Amino acid sequence: MSITPERKQELIKEYSRGEADTGSPEVQVSILTERISNLTEHLKSHKKDFHSRRGLLVMVGQRRRLLDYLKKKDNSRYATLIERLGLRR
Repeated sequence: MSITPERKQELIKEYSRGEADTGSPEVQVSILTERISNLTEHLKSHKKDFHSRRGLLVMVGQRRRLLDYLKKKDNSRYATLIERLGLRR
């Protein structure tokens, strides 16, 4: 369900804006997207795992807030990020 430290480092390297950038909205959204997709796969086989489902909804809300913030601050970065991640909005 969670992502490995190696995969997390790959995401940070791929989506970071600078050398030591680990906290930009792009990095945070990419990590959340990875965790959301892993948890979605888990819930497909464990349909009654309501605690994990709540965690999924919390993560989706967090990602939505980060994307809204990024859209408000810099619309071009927002558009680039959702295109790279393959998100609908």
